[in-house]
Amino acid sequence: MRRRTIGLDQLDELAEANGEPERPTASRGLRTEFDFELPRGYVDSEGVVHRHGRMRLATARDELRPQIDMRVKENPGYLSVVLLSQVITQLGGVGEVHAGVVEQMYATDIAFLQDFYRRINSEGHTRAGVSCPSCGTAFEVDLAGGRLGES
Repeated sequence: MRRRTIGLDQLDELAEANGEPERPTASRGLRTEFDFELPRGYVDSEGVVHRHGRMRLATARDELRPQIDMRVKENPGYLSVVLLSQVITQLGGVGEVHAGVVEQMYATDIAFLQDFYRRINSEGHTRAGVSCPSCGTAFEVDLAGGRLGES
């Protein structure tokens, strides 16, 4: 088997040549986008805090594209920044979510988004089982919605 090396700009062309669709679509009730609420929020250059957003399910292309990104090759820790910037479809009133936006997020929000990504792409839902530290009662919470204390 012969390997072929391609650049980031050629990945879309290769996929189109193979007849692959560019974005996932919702069909037959498959949920492809999930709402989330950031714990702290992204603060833009004007000081506006953006907390509510949407993330779509990742495709194989989304997971492959960062592997050929030079920023990721230079610093493997940058992989999650590139990956999250591809799958976050909306963040408050921010026009376009790109790697520069994700870079400026607080570490708390990045950790939340990484866990959220894992949950929706691996487990297919946003609910997590937790237990009360005081009484030990087990219950589920939805990581996608609401602020602390809201139901």
